[in-house]
Amino acid sequence: MSKRVCRISGNDAEERMMEHKPAQIAGLLFEAVQQARIFPDSKTFADCRARFDDAHIQRAFAQQLREFVGAHFELPAEPPAVALADSASLAQHIDRLWTQLERAPQADEAGSSAIALAHPHVVPGGRFREIYYWDSYFTAEGLAASGRLDLVEGLIRNFADLIERFGYVPNGTRLYYLGRSQPPMFCALLQLLERHRGFDAIRAFVPQLVREYDFWMDPRFGMEAGQGVQAAAASVHWPQAHAHVVELAPGERLNRYWDAHDSPRPESFAEDLHTRAQAPASRRASILRDIRAGAESGWDFSSRWFGAGGTLAHIRTTELLAVDLNALLWEIECRLADWLGRVGDDRAPVFAAAAARRGALIQAQCWDASAGWFFDRHWPSGERSEAWTLAGAFPLYCGLVEEDQAARMAEVIESRFLRPGGVVTTLVRSGEQWDAPNGWAPLQWIVVQGLRRYGHHRLADDIAERFIGLVERVWRRTGKMMEKYDVCDMALAAGGGEYPVQDGFGWTNGVVRALLAARKGIRG
Repeated sequence: MSKRVCRISGNDAEERMMEHKPAQIAGLLFEAVQQARIFPDSKTFADCRARFDDAHIQRAFAQQLREFVGAHFELPAEPPAVALADSASLAQHIDRLWTQLERAPQADEAGSSAIALAHPHVVPGGRFREIYYWDSYFTAEGLAASGRLDLVEGLIRNFADLIERFGYVPNGTRLYYLGRSQPPMFCALLQLLERHRGFDAIRAFVPQLVREYDFWMDPRFGMEAGQGVQAAAASVHWPQAHAHVVELAPGERLNRYWDAHDSPRPESFAEDLHTRAQAPASRRASILRDIRAGAESGWDFSSRWFGAGGTLAHIRTTELLAVDLNALLWEIECRLADWLGRVGDDRAPVFAAAAARRGALIQAQCWDASAGWFFDRHWPSGERSEAWTLAGAFPLYCGLVEEDQAARMAEVIESRFLRPGGVVTTLVRSGEQWDAPNGWAPLQWIVVQGLRRYGHHRLADDIAERFIGLVERVWRRTGKMMEKYDVCDMALAAGGGEYPVQDGFGWTNGVVRALLAARKGIRG
Protein backbone atom coordinates (compact mmCIF):
# COMPACT_ATOMS: atom_id res chain seq x y z
CA MET A 1 0.00 0.00 0.00
CA SER A 2 1.56 3.26 -1.11
CA LYS A 3 1.99 6.21 1.19
CA ARG A 4 0.11 9.38 0.35
CA VAL A 5 2.03 12.51 1.27
CA CYS A 6 0.09 15.72 1.92
CA ARG A 7 2.08 18.71 0.75
CA ILE A 8 1.33 22.31 1.73
CA SER A 9 2.49 25.05 -0.57
CA GLY A 10 4.95 27.60 0.78
CA ASN A 11 2.37 30.36 0.70
CA ASP A 12 -0.29 28.28 2.46
CA ALA A 13 2.16 27.17 5.13
CA GLU A 14 3.22 30.76 5.74
CA GLU A 15 -0.36 31.95 6.03
CA ARG A 16 -1.20 29.19 8.53
CA MET A 17 1.86 29.91 10.62
CA MET A 18 1.12 33.65 10.66
CA GLU A 19 -2.60 33.41 11.42
CA HIS A 20 -1.72 34.01 15.04
CA LYS A 21 1.35 36.16 15.56
CA PRO A 22 2.83 35.92 19.06
CA ALA A 23 3.23 39.14 21.03
CA GLN A 24 7.00 39.22 20.55
CA ILE A 25 6.73 39.71 16.78
CA ALA A 26 3.56 41.79 16.24
CA GLY A 27 1.11 44.09 17.96
CA LEU A 28 1.25 47.03 20.36
CA LEU A 29 3.48 45.32 22.93
CA PHE A 30 5.95 44.38 20.21
CA GLU A 31 6.05 47.94 18.84
CA ALA A 32 6.44 49.46 22.32
CA VAL A 33 9.36 47.21 23.23
CA GLN A 34 11.14 47.67 19.92
CA GLN A 35 10.69 51.43 19.72
CA ALA A 36 11.81 51.88 23.32
CA ARG A 37 15.06 50.04 22.41
CA ILE A 38 14.88 47.91 25.56
CA PHE A 39 17.40 45.55 23.95
CA PRO A 40 20.36 46.81 21.91
CA ASP A 41 19.66 44.09 19.35
CA SER A 42 16.07 44.15 18.02
CA LYS A 43 16.28 40.46 17.25
CA THR A 44 16.48 39.65 20.97
CA PHE A 45 12.83 40.30 21.73
CA ALA A 46 11.66 38.69 18.49
CA ASP A 47 13.43 35.49 19.56
CA CYS A 48 11.89 35.39 23.05
CA ARG A 49 9.58 32.55 24.12
CA ALA A 50 6.37 33.57 25.91
CA ARG A 51 5.87 32.20 29.43
CA PHE A 52 2.11 32.74 29.31
CA ASP A 53 -0.59 32.56 26.66
CA ASP A 54 -1.09 35.63 24.49
CA ALA A 55 -4.39 36.73 26.04
CA HIS A 56 -2.85 36.76 29.51
CA ILE A 57 0.14 38.78 28.27
CA GLN A 58 -2.06 41.36 26.53
CA ARG A 59 -4.22 41.82 29.66
CA ALA A 60 -1.16 42.24 31.85
CA PHE A 61 0.36 44.74 29.42
CA ALA A 62 -2.85 46.81 29.33
CA GLN A 63 -3.03 46.78 33.15
CA GLN A 64 0.60 47.91 33.41
CA LEU A 65 -0.14 50.74 30.98
CA ARG A 66 -3.19 51.88 32.97
CA GLU A 67 -1.19 51.88 36.19
CA PHE A 68 1.67 53.76 34.54
CA VAL A 69 -0.66 56.43 33.13
CA GLY A 70 -2.41 56.84 36.48
CA ALA A 71 0.90 57.27 38.27
CA HIS A 72 2.42 59.76 35.82
CA PHE A 73 -0.54 61.73 34.43
CA GLU A 74 -3.41 63.71 35.92
CA LEU A 75 -6.63 62.57 34.26
CA PRO A 76 -9.07 65.29 33.10
CA ALA A 77 -11.89 66.01 35.53
CA GLU A 78 -15.53 66.27 34.47
CA PRO A 79 -17.53 69.29 35.74
CA PRO A 80 -20.80 68.59 37.58
CA ALA A 81 -24.05 68.88 35.61
CA VAL A 82 -26.62 71.57 36.38
CA ALA A 83 -29.63 70.01 38.10
CA LEU A 84 -32.89 70.09 36.18
CA ALA A 85 -34.82 71.36 39.21
CA ASP A 86 -32.66 74.50 39.39
CA SER A 87 -34.30 76.06 36.33
CA ALA A 88 -37.93 76.91 35.66
CA SER A 89 -37.49 77.35 31.91
CA LEU A 90 -35.15 76.25 29.16
CA ALA A 91 -33.84 79.81 28.74
CA GLN A 92 -33.03 80.03 32.46
CA HIS A 93 -31.32 76.65 32.33
CA ILE A 94 -29.09 77.79 29.46
CA ASP A 95 -28.25 81.02 31.29
CA ARG A 96 -27.14 78.91 34.27
CA LEU A 97 -25.11 76.62 32.03
CA TRP A 98 -22.85 79.46 30.91
CA THR A 99 -21.34 79.60 34.40
CA GLN A 100 -20.63 75.86 34.22
CA LEU A 101 -18.99 76.13 30.79
CA GLU A 102 -17.13 79.39 31.37
CA ARG A 103 -13.36 79.14 31.83
CA ALA A 104 -10.88 81.66 33.18
CA PRO A 105 -7.76 82.67 31.22
CA GLN A 106 -5.23 79.85 31.01
CA ALA A 107 -1.48 80.22 31.15
CA ASP A 108 0.98 77.78 29.61
CA GLU A 109 1.16 74.74 31.89
CA ALA A 110 4.11 72.39 31.90
CA GLY A 111 3.21 68.90 30.73
CA SER A 112 -0.17 69.90 29.26
CA SER A 113 -1.35 69.65 25.66
CA ALA A 114 -3.57 72.73 26.14
CA ILE A 115 -2.81 75.95 24.26
CA ALA A 116 -2.78 78.96 26.58
CA LEU A 117 -5.63 81.48 26.31
CA ALA A 118 -5.37 84.99 27.75
CA HIS A 119 -9.09 85.80 27.98
CA PRO A 120 -12.22 84.23 29.51
CA HIS A 121 -14.03 81.82 27.24
CA VAL A 122 -16.66 79.08 27.01
CA VAL A 123 -16.08 75.40 26.21
CA PRO A 124 -18.67 73.06 24.64
CA GLY A 125 -18.80 70.60 27.56
CA GLY A 126 -18.47 66.84 28.03
CA ARG A 127 -15.23 65.49 26.56
CA PHE A 128 -14.63 68.85 24.85
CA ARG A 129 -12.68 70.67 27.57
CA GLU A 130 -11.16 73.30 25.28
CA ILE A 131 -12.62 75.84 22.88
CA TYR A 132 -13.41 74.75 19.33
CA TYR A 133 -13.35 77.16 16.46
CA TRP A 134 -16.65 77.03 14.62
CA ASP A 135 -18.54 75.88 17.72
CA SER A 136 -17.71 79.18 19.36
CA TYR A 137 -19.62 81.36 16.91
CA PHE A 138 -22.89 79.50 17.49
CA THR A 139 -22.24 79.55 21.23
CA ALA A 140 -21.64 83.30 21.02
CA GLU A 141 -25.07 83.94 19.48
CA GLY A 142 -26.59 82.52 22.65
CA LEU A 143 -24.18 84.36 24.90
CA ALA A 144 -25.27 87.61 23.29
CA ALA A 145 -28.93 86.68 23.80
CA SER A 146 -28.13 86.03 27.47
CA GLY A 147 -26.45 89.43 27.83
CA ARG A 148 -22.94 87.95 28.07
CA LEU A 149 -21.16 90.10 25.50
CA ASP A 150 -18.15 90.03 27.81
CA LEU A 151 -17.65 86.36 26.91
CA VAL A 152 -18.25 87.08 23.22
CA GLU A 153 -15.43 89.63 23.38
CA GLY A 154 -13.28 87.10 25.23
CA LEU A 155 -13.75 84.55 22.46
CA ILE A 156 -12.89 87.15 19.80
CA ARG A 157 -9.75 88.25 21.64
CA ASN A 158 -8.62 84.65 22.09
CA PHE A 159 -9.11 83.93 18.39
CA ALA A 160 -7.25 87.10 17.43
CA ASP A 161 -4.37 85.97 19.66
CA LEU A 162 -4.35 82.51 18.07
CA ILE A 163 -4.25 84.04 14.59
CA GLU A 164 -1.32 86.24 15.65
CA ARG A 165 0.47 83.22 17.10
CA PHE A 166 -0.20 80.57 14.44
CA GLY A 167 -1.58 82.46 11.44
CA TYR A 168 -4.97 80.75 11.83
CA VAL A 169 -7.42 79.51 14.44
CA PRO A 170 -6.70 75.83 15.15
CA ASN A 171 -9.49 73.26 15.16
CA GLY A 172 -9.32 73.42 18.97
CA THR A 173 -6.96 74.74 21.60
CA ARG A 174 -4.82 71.64 21.96
CA LEU A 175 -1.38 71.12 20.48
CA TYR A 176 -2.59 68.06 18.60
CA TYR A 177 -5.02 70.22 16.60
CA LEU A 178 -2.27 72.29 15.01
CA GLY A 179 -2.10 71.78 11.26
CA ARG A 180 -5.77 72.40 10.54
CA SER A 181 -8.49 74.92 11.27
CA GLN A 182 -12.30 74.67 11.06
CA PRO A 183 -14.98 76.51 9.05
CA PRO A 184 -13.84 80.16 9.29
CA MET A 185 -16.36 81.82 11.61
CA PHE A 186 -14.14 84.61 13.02
CA CYS A 187 -15.80 86.96 10.52
CA ALA A 188 -19.26 85.93 11.80
CA LEU A 189 -18.13 86.58 15.38
CA LEU A 190 -17.02 90.08 14.38
CA GLN A 191 -20.34 90.72 12.65
CA LEU A 192 -22.13 89.60 15.82
CA LEU A 193 -20.19 92.07 17.96
CA GLU A 194 -20.60 94.82 15.35
CA ARG A 195 -24.35 94.26 15.45
CA HIS A 196 -24.39 94.97 19.18
CA ARG A 197 -21.61 97.53 19.63
CA GLY A 198 -20.85 99.03 16.24
CA PHE A 199 -17.85 99.01 13.93
CA ASP A 200 -15.51 100.66 16.42
CA ALA A 201 -15.76 97.54 18.61
CA ILE A 202 -14.29 95.35 15.86
CA ARG A 203 -11.99 97.76 14.02
CA ALA A 204 -8.89 96.50 15.84
CA PHE A 205 -9.54 92.88 14.77
CA VAL A 206 -9.77 93.45 11.02
CA PRO A 207 -5.99 92.85 10.52
CA GLN A 208 -6.37 89.39 12.09
CA LEU A 209 -9.26 88.62 9.74
CA VAL A 210 -7.03 89.54 6.80
CA ARG A 211 -4.33 87.25 8.13
CA GLU A 212 -6.78 84.37 8.56
CA TYR A 213 -7.95 84.85 4.98
CA ASP A 214 -4.33 84.68 3.83
CA PHE A 215 -3.99 81.33 5.62
CA TRP A 216 -6.85 79.82 3.61
CA MET A 217 -5.38 81.18 0.38
CA ASP A 218 -1.75 80.18 1.06
CA PRO A 219 -0.72 77.32 -1.28
CA ARG A 220 2.48 76.75 0.75
CA PHE A 221 0.85 76.09 4.13
CA GLY A 222 2.22 72.94 5.71
CA MET A 223 5.27 72.69 3.45
CA GLU A 224 8.69 72.17 4.92
CA ALA A 225 11.40 74.76 4.43
CA GLY A 226 12.84 74.60 0.95
CA GLN A 227 9.73 73.13 -0.62
CA GLY A 228 7.99 75.17 -3.28
CA VAL A 229 4.84 75.22 -5.36
CA GLN A 230 5.10 74.73 -9.06
CA ALA A 231 4.20 77.96 -10.81
CA ALA A 232 0.80 77.74 -12.44
CA ALA A 233 2.07 79.31 -15.65
CA ALA A 234 4.64 76.54 -16.05
CA SER A 235 2.02 73.79 -16.21
CA VAL A 236 -0.67 72.96 -18.69
CA HIS A 237 -2.41 70.56 -16.32
CA TRP A 238 -5.55 71.82 -14.60
CA PRO A 239 -6.85 71.83 -11.99
CA GLN A 240 -3.97 72.17 -9.53
CA ALA A 241 -4.32 71.73 -5.78
CA HIS A 242 -1.94 73.03 -3.14
CA ALA A 243 -2.89 72.98 0.57
CA HIS A 244 -6.39 74.53 0.86
CA VAL A 245 -6.31 76.09 -2.63
CA VAL A 246 -7.58 74.48 -5.83
CA GLU A 247 -6.89 76.42 -9.01
CA LEU A 248 -9.39 75.28 -11.62
CA ALA A 249 -7.86 77.45 -14.36
CA PRO A 250 -5.47 80.40 -14.27
CA GLY A 251 -6.87 82.88 -11.74
CA GLU A 252 -9.92 80.72 -10.88
CA ARG A 253 -9.45 79.56 -7.29
CA LEU A 254 -11.79 77.80 -4.91
CA ASN A 255 -11.00 76.05 -1.64
CA ARG A 256 -11.09 72.64 -0.02
CA TYR A 257 -10.59 71.34 3.50
CA TRP A 258 -7.06 70.09 4.12
CA ASP A 259 -4.58 69.31 6.90
CA ALA A 260 -0.84 69.86 7.00
CA HIS A 261 -0.30 66.33 8.36
CA ASP A 262 -0.97 62.86 6.98
CA SER A 263 -0.63 60.84 10.20
CA PRO A 264 -3.26 59.41 12.57
CA ARG A 265 -4.94 62.03 14.76
CA PRO A 266 -3.57 61.75 18.33
CA GLU A 267 -7.09 62.20 19.73
CA SER A 268 -8.41 59.35 17.55
CA PHE A 269 -5.23 57.36 16.97
CA ALA A 270 -6.57 53.81 17.17
CA GLU A 271 -9.70 54.69 15.19
CA ASP A 272 -7.63 56.17 12.35
CA LEU A 273 -5.34 53.15 12.16
CA HIS A 274 -8.40 50.91 12.01
CA THR A 275 -9.93 52.99 9.21
CA ARG A 276 -6.71 52.91 7.21
CA ALA A 277 -6.54 49.14 7.57
CA GLN A 278 -10.09 48.87 6.18
CA ALA A 279 -9.39 51.18 3.22
CA PRO A 280 -8.80 49.89 -0.31
CA ALA A 281 -5.13 49.85 -1.26
CA SER A 282 -5.63 52.74 -3.67
CA ARG A 283 -6.64 55.07 -0.80
CA ARG A 284 -4.29 54.06 2.00
CA ALA A 285 -1.61 56.58 1.04
CA SER A 286 -4.00 59.55 1.27
CA ILE A 287 -6.68 58.46 3.70
CA LEU A 288 -5.18 59.90 6.89
CA ARG A 289 -5.02 63.41 5.42
CA ASP A 290 -8.57 63.00 4.13
CA ILE A 291 -9.71 61.98 7.63
CA ARG A 292 -7.97 65.02 9.10
CA ALA A 293 -9.51 67.26 6.44
CA GLY A 294 -12.91 65.85 7.37
CA ALA A 295 -12.19 66.89 10.96
CA GLU A 296 -11.30 70.39 9.74
CA SER A 297 -14.70 70.61 8.05
CA GLY A 298 -16.45 70.05 11.39
CA TRP A 299 -18.44 67.27 9.67
CA ASP A 300 -16.50 64.41 11.19
CA PHE A 301 -17.80 62.25 9.70
CA SER A 302 -20.40 62.14 6.95
CA SER A 303 -21.32 60.33 3.76
CA ARG A 304 -20.84 63.77 2.24
CA TRP A 305 -17.13 62.95 2.01
CA PHE A 306 -17.36 59.33 0.82
CA GLY A 307 -16.54 58.09 -2.63
CA ALA A 308 -17.56 54.81 -4.24
CA GLY A 309 -17.90 52.27 -1.45
CA GLY A 310 -19.86 54.61 0.77
CA THR A 311 -17.96 54.18 4.05
CA LEU A 312 -15.34 56.07 6.04
CA ALA A 313 -12.71 53.81 4.46
CA HIS A 314 -13.53 55.57 1.16
CA ILE A 315 -13.27 59.14 2.47
CA ARG A 316 -12.05 61.70 -0.09
CA THR A 317 -12.49 65.09 1.63
CA THR A 318 -9.53 66.75 -0.10
CA GLU A 319 -11.00 65.92 -3.52
CA LEU A 320 -14.07 68.09 -2.94
CA LEU A 321 -14.57 71.82 -3.35
CA ALA A 322 -16.61 72.40 -0.19
CA VAL A 323 -19.59 74.66 -0.81
CA ASP A 324 -19.86 75.76 2.84
CA LEU A 325 -16.19 76.71 3.06
CA ASN A 326 -16.31 78.69 -0.16
CA ALA A 327 -19.50 80.52 0.84
CA LEU A 328 -17.86 81.54 4.14
CA LEU A 329 -14.73 82.73 2.33
CA TRP A 330 -16.91 84.73 -0.06
CA GLU A 331 -18.52 86.38 2.95
CA ILE A 332 -15.08 87.20 4.39
CA GLU A 333 -14.08 88.81 1.09
CA CYS A 334 -17.27 90.89 1.10
CA ARG A 335 -16.84 92.02 4.70
CA LEU A 336 -13.17 92.87 4.20
CA ALA A 337 -14.09 94.95 1.15
CA ASP A 338 -16.55 96.84 3.38
CA TRP A 339 -14.49 97.13 6.57
CA LEU A 340 -11.20 98.01 4.86
CA GLY A 341 -13.06 100.56 2.79
CA ARG A 342 -14.32 102.23 5.98
CA VAL A 343 -10.76 102.78 7.23
CA GLY A 344 -9.43 103.91 3.84
CA ASP A 345 -7.33 100.81 3.18
CA ASP A 346 -6.52 100.54 -0.54
CA ARG A 347 -6.94 96.73 -0.43
CA ALA A 348 -10.73 97.09 -0.24
CA PRO A 349 -11.22 96.92 -4.05
CA VAL A 350 -8.98 93.85 -4.21
CA PHE A 351 -11.28 91.97 -1.85
CA ALA A 352 -14.37 93.20 -3.67
CA ALA A 353 -12.97 91.79 -6.91
CA ALA A 354 -12.05 88.51 -5.17
CA ALA A 355 -15.62 88.20 -3.88
CA ALA A 356 -17.02 88.77 -7.37
CA ARG A 357 -14.78 86.06 -8.83
CA ARG A 358 -15.53 83.56 -6.07
CA GLY A 359 -19.27 84.21 -6.18
CA ALA A 360 -19.36 83.52 -9.91
CA LEU A 361 -17.30 80.34 -9.46
CA ILE A 362 -19.53 79.03 -6.66
CA GLN A 363 -22.56 79.55 -8.86
CA ALA A 364 -20.86 77.85 -11.81
CA GLN A 365 -19.33 74.94 -9.91
CA CYS A 366 -21.80 74.23 -7.10
CA TRP A 367 -25.29 75.38 -8.12
CA ASP A 368 -27.53 72.82 -9.82
CA ALA A 369 -30.47 74.66 -11.35
CA SER A 370 -32.44 71.49 -12.03
CA ALA A 371 -32.08 70.35 -8.41
CA GLY A 372 -32.50 73.81 -6.91
CA TRP A 373 -29.56 73.23 -4.54
CA PHE A 374 -25.84 73.78 -4.05
CA PHE A 375 -23.49 70.77 -4.01
CA ASP A 376 -19.81 70.11 -3.38
CA ARG A 377 -17.78 69.67 -6.55
CA HIS A 378 -15.37 66.76 -7.12
CA TRP A 379 -12.56 68.79 -8.64
CA PRO A 380 -10.40 65.93 -10.09
CA SER A 381 -13.28 64.75 -12.29
CA GLY A 382 -15.20 68.01 -12.63
CA GLU A 383 -18.40 66.24 -11.53
CA ARG A 384 -20.70 67.51 -8.81
CA SER A 385 -21.13 65.42 -5.69
CA GLU A 386 -24.31 63.37 -5.53
CA ALA A 387 -24.67 64.02 -1.79
CA TRP A 388 -27.64 66.14 -0.73
CA THR A 389 -26.47 67.92 2.43
CA LEU A 390 -27.23 71.05 4.43
CA ALA A 391 -23.79 72.35 3.49
CA GLY A 392 -25.70 73.55 0.43
CA ALA A 393 -27.60 76.04 2.62
CA PHE A 394 -24.48 78.13 3.39
CA PRO A 395 -24.78 80.30 0.24
CA LEU A 396 -28.32 81.11 1.41
CA TYR A 397 -27.07 82.00 4.89
CA CYS A 398 -24.22 84.14 3.55
CA GLY A 399 -26.42 86.07 1.11
CA LEU A 400 -24.81 84.77 -2.06
CA VAL A 401 -27.99 83.74 -3.87
CA GLU A 402 -30.61 85.59 -5.91
CA GLU A 403 -34.25 85.79 -4.83
CA ASP A 404 -35.39 83.13 -7.30
CA GLN A 405 -32.66 80.77 -6.11
CA ALA A 406 -33.67 81.38 -2.50
CA ALA A 407 -37.27 80.48 -3.35
CA ARG A 408 -36.14 77.21 -4.99
CA MET A 409 -33.94 76.41 -1.99
CA ALA A 410 -36.80 77.02 0.43
CA GLU A 411 -38.86 74.47 -1.51
CA VAL A 412 -36.01 71.95 -1.34
CA ILE A 413 -35.52 72.49 2.39
CA GLU A 414 -39.20 71.87 3.04
CA SER A 415 -39.59 68.91 0.70
CA ARG A 416 -36.28 67.10 1.32
CA PHE A 417 -34.74 68.13 4.65
CA LEU A 418 -37.63 69.05 6.97
CA ARG A 419 -38.30 66.48 9.70
CA PRO A 420 -40.43 66.44 12.90
CA GLY A 421 -37.52 67.82 14.98
CA GLY A 422 -36.03 70.32 12.52
CA VAL A 423 -33.86 69.83 9.46
CA VAL A 424 -31.80 66.69 8.92
CA THR A 425 -28.10 66.92 8.04
CA THR A 426 -28.14 64.64 4.97
CA LEU A 427 -30.56 62.22 3.36
CA VAL A 428 -28.37 59.15 3.99
CA ARG A 429 -28.34 56.84 7.02
CA SER A 430 -24.71 55.75 7.10
CA GLY A 431 -24.16 55.35 10.83
CA GLU A 432 -21.92 58.42 10.84
CA GLN A 433 -22.94 61.27 13.12
CA TRP A 434 -23.16 63.94 10.39
CA ASP A 435 -25.83 62.00 8.51
CA ALA A 436 -29.50 61.15 8.94
CA PRO A 437 -31.26 60.85 11.31
CA ASN A 438 -29.20 63.45 13.14
CA GLY A 439 -29.79 67.18 13.25
CA TRP A 440 -27.25 69.65 14.60
CA ALA A 441 -27.86 73.04 16.19
CA PRO A 442 -25.41 74.94 13.94
CA LEU A 443 -27.13 73.70 10.80
CA GLN A 444 -30.56 74.61 12.18
CA TRP A 445 -29.19 78.14 12.68
CA ILE A 446 -27.67 78.33 9.20
CA VAL A 447 -30.94 77.26 7.57
CA VAL A 448 -33.23 79.39 9.75
CA GLN A 449 -31.13 82.54 9.35
CA GLY A 450 -30.70 81.96 5.63
CA LEU A 451 -34.45 81.62 5.14
CA ARG A 452 -35.15 84.71 7.22
CA ARG A 453 -32.59 86.67 5.22
CA TYR A 454 -34.67 86.13 2.08
CA GLY A 455 -38.07 86.62 3.69
CA HIS A 456 -39.14 82.96 4.05
CA HIS A 457 -40.26 83.51 7.63
CA ARG A 458 -43.02 80.88 7.80
CA LEU A 459 -40.65 78.02 7.05
CA ALA A 460 -37.86 79.50 9.17
CA ASP A 461 -40.17 79.82 12.18
CA ASP A 462 -41.50 76.30 11.65
CA ILE A 463 -37.97 74.83 11.69
CA ALA A 464 -37.02 76.87 14.75
CA GLU A 465 -40.11 75.74 16.66
CA ARG A 466 -39.58 72.09 15.76
CA PHE A 467 -35.98 72.15 16.95
CA ILE A 468 -36.72 74.10 20.14
CA GLY A 469 -39.51 71.66 20.90
CA LEU A 470 -37.25 68.65 20.46
CA VAL A 471 -34.49 70.13 22.60
CA GLU A 472 -36.92 71.06 25.35
CA ARG A 473 -38.53 67.60 25.26
CA VAL A 474 -35.17 65.89 25.71
CA TRP A 475 -34.10 68.40 28.37
CA ARG A 476 -37.25 67.88 30.45
CA ARG A 477 -36.84 64.10 30.22
CA THR A 478 -33.09 63.98 30.90
CA GLY A 479 -31.96 67.35 32.24
CA LYS A 480 -29.34 67.50 29.45
CA MET A 481 -28.52 69.69 26.48
CA MET A 482 -27.16 67.39 23.79
CA GLU A 483 -24.47 67.85 21.16
CA LYS A 484 -26.81 66.49 18.46
CA TYR A 485 -30.37 65.19 18.14
CA ASP A 486 -32.34 62.60 16.22
CA VAL A 487 -34.68 64.92 14.31
CA CYS A 488 -36.32 62.10 12.33
CA ASP A 489 -37.48 59.60 14.92
CA MET A 490 -37.40 62.04 17.87
CA ALA A 491 -35.45 59.53 19.95
CA LEU A 492 -34.01 60.76 23.24
CA ALA A 493 -30.47 60.02 22.08
CA ALA A 494 -28.88 60.53 18.69
CA GLY A 495 -26.17 58.16 17.51
CA GLY A 496 -23.17 57.60 15.29
CA GLY A 497 -19.65 58.91 15.49
CA GLU A 498 -16.43 57.95 17.23
CA TYR A 499 -17.57 58.78 20.76
CA PRO A 500 -20.77 58.72 22.90
CA VAL A 501 -23.28 61.55 22.60
CA GLN A 502 -22.04 64.51 24.63
CA ASP A 503 -24.06 66.83 26.82
CA GLY A 504 -23.21 70.35 27.90
CA PHE A 505 -23.49 71.65 25.20
CA GLY A 506 -22.11 74.89 23.86
CA TRP A 507 -23.54 75.34 20.40
CA THR A 508 -26.90 73.80 21.22
CA ASN A 509 -27.19 76.19 24.16
CA GLY A 510 -26.22 79.10 21.93
CA VAL A 511 -28.53 78.37 19.04
CA VAL A 512 -31.55 77.51 21.19
CA ARG A 513 -31.04 80.57 23.42
CA ALA A 514 -30.84 82.83 20.36
CA LEU A 515 -33.91 81.22 18.79
CA LEU A 516 -35.82 81.64 22.04
CA ALA A 517 -34.81 85.29 22.17
CA ALA A 518 -36.09 85.85 18.65
CA ARG A 519 -39.34 84.05 19.44
CA LYS A 520 -40.18 85.58 22.82
CA GLY A 521 -38.41 88.92 22.72
CA ILE A 522 -36.04 87.82 25.48
CA ARG A 523 -33.15 90.22 26.00
CA GLY A 524 -30.68 90.14 23.12
